[in-house]
Amino acid sequence: MFYLAIDILGTIAFAISGVLVAMEKRLDLFGVFIVAFVTAIGGGTLRDFLIGNTPVVWMQDATYLMVVILTVIFAILFSNQLKYLRKSLFLFDTIGIGLYTLVGVEKGVEAGLLPVMCVTLGTITACFGGVIRDILCNEIPVIFRKEIYATACILGGFSYFLFHLLPMPPQYGYALAIVVVILLRLLAVRFKIGLPNIYNNAK
Repeated sequence: MFYLAIDILGTIAFAISGVLVAMEKRLDLFGVFIVAFVTAIGGGTLRDFLIGNTPVVWMQDATYLMVVILTVIFAILFSNQLKYLRKSLFLFDTIGIGLYTLVGVEKGVEAGLLPVMCVTLGTITACFGGVIRDILCNEIPVIFRKEIYATACILGGFSYFLFHLLPMPPQYGYALAIVVVILLRLLAVRFKIGLPNIYNNAK
């Protein structure tokens, strides 16, 4: 139940981020829903294909589709209020990658993969919905820019395995690893920490 709740929260966070991007681009209602949907389930769909979990999870459980639909309706109805949240797109996107990184890592653990493969799976789960969203909205995906994004997912994923070496309940280590991803992303943006740009170095 704990892991399902995290998965649903991640779906909601990414769906809201998709709605906000789509509305900034002035898409129609269908466009807003499609962008929200692929943002919410894109990474998880690719993850399920990679580990051979087909039909993919949102096709097996209609809960995810209903969550996206309800989230889209909520985000549209309260779009003005969401705009008052400081950098609301950044906020929901950051929460989304934190939650989805650990959902992907846990799926890798369940599949019996090596830790490094579990972290890779978690990063894919967290990042590729946003990649599809940005491509559809004619933006360079955040993961390919200078910002700390996938790096936060990778470090948070490895922290999951480090926390599991400590004498604490598994859920605590899971939750702490989510916090690591979110904090790393927040601190990187707050203090303008990024990966080196090869084009700047080449000049």
